Amino acid sequence: MKNKHITLLPAWRGEGGPFGCAQDGLRPDEGRNLGKLAPLTRRSAAPSPRRAGRGALMLATLLFAACTVGPPYQRPNVPVPDQFYAVPASSDVASLADVFDDPVLHSLIDEALKNGYDVRIAAARVEEARARYGIAGSARFPDVSAQAIGGVGRQNGETGAALTASVAASWEVDLWGRIRRLNEAARAQYLASEEGQRAVQLALVAEVASAYFDLRELDAELDIAKRSTSAFQNTFDLFNRRLEGGTASALETNRAQALLANAAAQIPLIEANIVATENEISLLTGRVPGPIPRGSFLSDQTIPTVIATGLPSALLLRRPDVRAAEQQLIAANANIGVAQAAFYPTVSLGALLSEGRAWRVTADAFAPLFNGGRIRNQRRVAVAQFNAALAQYEQSVTGALADVSTSFVAVEKLALADAERQRALHANQEAVRLANLRYSSGLSAYFEVLDAMEQFLAAENATARTHRDRLIAIVDLYRALGGGWESPSTTTQNAPAGGGEIHQ
Repeated sequence: MKNKHITLLPAWRGEGGPFGCAQDGLRPDEGRNLGKLAPLTRRSAAPSPRRAGRGALMLATLLFAACTVGPPYQRPNVPVPDQFYAVPASSDVASLADVFDDPVLHSLIDEALKNGYDVRIAAARVEEARARYGIAGSARFPDVSAQAIGGVGRQNGETGAALTASVAASWEVDLWGRIRRLNEAARAQYLASEEGQRAVQLALVAEVASAYFDLRELDAELDIAKRSTSAFQNTFDLFNRRLEGGTASALETNRAQALLANAAAQIPLIEANIVATENEISLLTGRVPGPIPRGSFLSDQTIPTVIATGLPSALLLRRPDVRAAEQQLIAANANIGVAQAAFYPTVSLGALLSEGRAWRVTADAFAPLFNGGRIRNQRRVAVAQFNAALAQYEQSVTGALADVSTSFVAVEKLALADAERQRALHANQEAVRLANLRYSSGLSAYFEVLDAMEQFLAAENATARTHRDRLIAIVDLYRALGGGWESPSTTTQNAPAGGGEIHQ
């Protein structure tokens, strides 16, 4: 299968721009030419030394303020096949609601998305990440505080009161882009939490649907067990009466009793599994444990004949786990810039305004000289974390491709197995009819009838389980494709790798 390389996610490269930093929105060579700007005024006369000094200081401040150290964010080439392994191309589209036309299932999914504990936990984590993004963004603005001090005292025999008030402001000049990188990392973490919330919702939909089909399959097994128990009870009663009348053997009677006991033993076991599955659905939907309503029978659930999967590249734009891994990689890339900014001086501006007209403006510069390799190792930590995030992203891409291939093949093969199970069921049903005819005609013993009934019972259960597995395989494919096999939404398609606008 032919592979192609598509650009999906960023990788970091060496720093460019002046003083080893990358200019936001500029190429590295453009950053180096910032010192060659044309004069800002039209005056041709040479400026005074004092004015020239102030101009140079302002120019240097503007130059450094545009500097962001750390690796620029680029997207690496990720090998993606033209189509999924063992999956034929198709243009049909569908959604989970189109496939499973069961109103009860739809209501359970809606209830889970509204009240499910996992969804509520994920929503709270999104709010936490949004708040942390707001905290990181606040560092771009000055920190202003007010102070008032009042007191009463006595001096030289006189008692008096005093009140002083002052306003102070401080602001870190983001010369090297440390704050911008922190804000970039927090923003990516927020977007990753949003994708994580979508992943939780997708997983919840799949889990509710799978548990519901498990429940309907157990209902089918219970019905089979009850019908079989009733049939074996009638057979045992018949042979027991004949045994008492001397016209039946003890062997036939004991054989019928054994089949009756085995069928009856399945009923309480299935009922216990039904209660456990109902409790599982109750937990997923956030309700108190209790009975779960039923909709369509297992055999009446609609199954699509053709499922479209689309292109692998579209899948990577749609799967929330892949998109979350992308945002984690963006955050790790930004953290390298945060760690690298620690190598450079930190400049803070301060202002103090007290009562009257007294004021003071200060500038504070702090430059690391010796720290025992702490800053260097902090950057190594950030690079290692980036490499881990990159490997996790690549793992999520490979896992997504494998999930689709595995799920699609499961749907295809289980459809074939389901058809064969149906054939076996019909053949066993016919065998029971023929065995009864042979016994009624005196051509065989009732053992043939009992054997045929036992095989028919096993075929019924196997057919129900295979049909259940087929339905769950479709749910798994829905989940593997990131929530359906229709084209990604416009929002998803247009969202840039670094995330879209965030409105706070």
